[in-house]
Amino acid sequence: MDVSIGSVLGALLAVLVSTLLIRVLFLLVWKPYAVSRWFRGQGVGGPSYRFFVGSLPEIKRMKAAGSKIILDVGSHDFIPIVQPQYRKWVADYGKTFLYWFGAVPTICVAEVDLVKQVLAERTGLFPKDYLNANMEALLGKGLVLTNGEEWKRHRKVVHPAFNLDKLKEMSVVMADLAQRMMQQWQSQIQQDTNHEAEIELSSEFSELTSDVIAHTAFGSSYKEGKEVFVAQKELQELAFSASLDIPAPGCLRKLKLPTSKSSRRVEKLDQKVRSMLMAIIEGRLAEKDTNGYGNDLLGLMLEARALEQEGHQMLTTQEIVDECKTFFFAGQDTTSHLLTWTMFLLSRYPEWQHKLREEVLRECGNAVPNPDMVTKLKLVNMVLLESLRLYSPVVLIRRGTGSDIQLGSIRVPKRTMLSIPIALLHRDKDVWGHDADEFNPARFEHGVSKGAGNHPNALLSFSQGPRACIGQNFAMLEARIGIAMILQRFSFELSAKYVHAPKEAITLMPWFGLPMILRNLRD
Repeated sequence: MDVSIGSVLGALLAVLVSTLLIRVLFLLVWKPYAVSRWFRGQGVGGPSYRFFVGSLPEIKRMKAAGSKIILDVGSHDFIPIVQPQYRKWVADYGKTFLYWFGAVPTICVAEVDLVKQVLAERTGLFPKDYLNANMEALLGKGLVLTNGEEWKRHRKVVHPAFNLDKLKEMSVVMADLAQRMMQQWQSQIQQDTNHEAEIELSSEFSELTSDVIAHTAFGSSYKEGKEVFVAQKELQELAFSASLDIPAPGCLRKLKLPTSKSSRRVEKLDQKVRSMLMAIIEGRLAEKDTNGYGNDLLGLMLEARALEQEGHQMLTTQEIVDECKTFFFAGQDTTSHLLTWTMFLLSRYPEWQHKLREEVLRECGNAVPNPDMVTKLKLVNMVLLESLRLYSPVVLIRRGTGSDIQLGSIRVPKRTMLSIPIALLHRDKDVWGHDADEFNPARFEHGVSKGAGNHPNALLSFSQGPRACIGQNFAMLEARIGIAMILQRFSFELSAKYVHAPKEAITLMPWFGLPMILRNLRD
């Protein structure tokens, strides 16, 4: 009897192993062959598939070579550093081509009309899919990563936090925190015998924007919110370090395979962040009867948690934790780099620094800028938009295909990845004209919709369509106020120590920081 049971179990195990092996061979051998042939038949070429690893070794090799490049300070072409594979393969195969993220077929979408088709779609044919579990640990399953009805439910709760009245309230916090930072700069300058100070601005802006997020998202709990920021920064580094890891074949992704040291560190950090956020939430709930839920983002979400729609909570406590993670990273990191790159550009083009200062002093005088004032700063807005074009904090958008779809003239099968190389598209001369590589804020004189001639809305830094960044007005308001306040108080120029080497770590940042020489304009 024992022998027969053992034989049956052995036979079942053999069947399971053989079935799994057949499935793996299908995913790693037959499917890549069939997909490559399918696209070639439609005139879509690309680098050849390599078993299991796909195009990743070639991408890593090109990016490793690019990481050694130091640009001339007058050059804005960081594509050889950040996206060398796209430049090479577009030159070799055209703006639409097939490459392989491991065994996952990936179509590069570098035609602006096809990009619009993907981003404007409203029925969920192109869901978010990052193939990187560490991204979920960093961002949480919040508004950025959810899809379908889940995304609609989350957006309904979060959207009110960014209405005009809320933004005006937040602007007071933004200006107050920026003023504190600049008072420290003024003090450093006054203490210097040369009446100037070298300040590394990228870290200063990172600190400022994390303070703003901590106050606007967590209100009275902002100190605890700042602790979340420290853990999130390490999560960001780990998420980026895994961005070119070979993804497991589809049938193996849900299996509990042995984890690496970095994966275990990600899990530990994720648990730490979640426990800190839970402590903030529990503290807020305990004070509800005395102080209410609060008037910040967390308070709005906790109010929604207490409501029901069709018998279900609008957001669970864990979903609120995820939204806090999303808001902390997406709201802090991108705005920090927008400020950083804008200051770099204004230091490189002093004539624009002078024009903007004149405009700020004309519209704001020496008063603390408010939303009504900064909406009149047309030149400031033009420069910010051109900064977003040349140095977009987000350089890539990735989507999946939820079903077989028609993309332009080609048929794309279900479970194909789509990569939209923002940085490359923002330098496309067919879209932006002959001066696409140059700093020219005047191209945005009539706003975003007419900033690219025959291609309206070609600026992709905040994405487009229904999944456009919900916090873009928040980010632009914070950037306008910050830049205006700096221009009121300081003249500035690049330090001789600056090294021009933009790098990607999920977002685009100066590899060696942004050391700047600041001088007071006021006594």
